[in-house]
Amino acid sequence: MKRGLVAAFVIVLAVCSTARGADTPKITESKLVQRTQELFDAVAPGNQAPWKMYVAEDAMFFDEKGRSMDKAALLEDLQPLPAGYSGTIRVMRAKSRFATNVAVLSYDCDEVETVFGRELHARYHTTDTWLYRNQAWQIVASQTLRYYEDPAAGAVSDAMLNDYAGAYELAAGNVVTVTRQGSELYAQRNSGKPYQLLPESPDLFFRAGVEGRRLFHRDASGHVDMMIDRRNNEDLLWKKIR
Repeated sequence: MKRGLVAAFVIVLAVCSTARGADTPKITESKLVQRTQELFDAVAPGNQAPWKMYVAEDAMFFDEKGRSMDKAALLEDLQPLPAGYSGTIRVMRAKSRFATNVAVLSYDCDEVETVFGRELHARYHTTDTWLYRNQAWQIVASQTLRYYEDPAAGAVSDAMLNDYAGAYELAAGNVVTVTRQGSELYAQRNSGKPYQLLPESPDLFFRAGVEGRRLFHRDASGHVDMMIDRRNNEDLLWKKIR
């Protein structure tokens, strides 16, 4: 008798749990993408209506500039583009995950901005968390990261490449050797693998796919005396030793 009561109780719990799940309207990846595209279509004209609808009052937004915003700050930031500017943002390559009352959408944003006829491009990756409560699916958290893009390569005369060749020391036992190979410049840290330094402009170089710059500093007489490894506006100073 007692076993029968326990079994019946378990069945009732399961039925109630299923019923509660049935109370949550399902949302699909395509629907989330549709709503997200509505949000981005509203950015250029500064249309706040879909953002007010799809963003929860207690939402947390972290943008590609490192800013943390609540809903009020987000809406205040959403203003029409100035005269001479226009743009579009397309939601691409979306992936989703679902749980009870929760949906996560992760996607790329392909942005095209036109500034007085000049077309500019940028790519971002965003992950949004949607929560179903108060009879609505809304975004409660969003984080955006910008894809790194190499700067445009410039040109440096072959004659100047010889100025950069040499050994640069950060600390005892830590040396980067810069060599010229034809019209290309390479750097090698101690016995590590050599990597190419690409010119952005005279005395300024970068590595493909790596954030930061290498700046070659010149002394008062114009000779290169230091290589500056600049990352996030912070410098490592490599003194030229030969």
